[in-house]
Amino acid sequence: MDGELCDGWVHSLSGQTLCFTGRVLIDGEWTVRKDCREMAEQCGANWKPDFSRKITVFVHGDLASQAVTDTQREYSQKLVTAADWRDRGHHVCVVDGDGFADLISGHAARCRELQRAQGSDDHVLVLSQAGDGILGGPLQRHRVGRHEPGALALDLSRLDKGTEAHESTIAALIEHLARQHVELRGHARNAPRFDAGWSRGDDVFIAEVKSLAGAREDQQIRLGIGQVLDYAHQLQLARTRGRMRPVLVLEKQPTEPRWASLAEASGILLTWAPNFAGC
Repeated sequence: MDGELCDGWVHSLSGQTLCFTGRVLIDGEWTVRKDCREMAEQCGANWKPDFSRKITVFVHGDLASQAVTDTQREYSQKLVTAADWRDRGHHVCVVDGDGFADLISGHAARCRELQRAQGSDDHVLVLSQAGDGILGGPLQRHRVGRHEPGALALDLSRLDKGTEAHESTIAALIEHLARQHVELRGHARNAPRFDAGWSRGDDVFIAEVKSLAGAREDQQIRLGIGQVLDYAHQLQLARTRGRMRPVLVLEKQPTEPRWASLAEASGILLTWAPNFAGC
């Protein structure tokens, strides 16, 4: 990764060389450096006690959104060094405790942005983002398999059609948002399992995607409304960062116009392929 910028994510620990702060806050528990090293090694990573040009990921623990002001402390010195290296074109990924927990669980982690405090060269900010704790890594379209005919009494041809429509709708939404330079993402590791999400400013959109092929339209829409309202309620109770915007995404325009007024009355953005109005 020497001299190159990452794509905003650390996708795996395998092959990485890590440097840690003294302790790391993982899912609310302080974890000492020795245990962090063992976890990283089990995932195929190496580690170094100090910064060198071999370091590819710095795990900074609990410092997200905090200014680092004491340059004599070890973690402060390392963050300042990481910022210096970035300024010189040698990109070092920085992840927090939640990101490290994501990585050891097999999930992608956001590479954190660093920012100099105004008027200072030795004070560094580790920036948080809307959607932290809600949105996970970049969402990819999944390939849809086929079932053997007659394998089950259920009409699997209709099930396959519905699944293909679901994945095609997600793929179209990925392309639609990408044209606006917005990344479609999955759910965070400990968040409700919504289908897709994205952020704009302080707004965090969480979406349930429903196909209308091979199923009763009213049944699918009612199910989607209930699911996305439940997800939004859970996240609001958890007091996650960002203003929650529940979205129901359909593969096509519903035949009955009443669903638009019901969604609006429920605080849900109702949209559908191919234009995804409002998204």
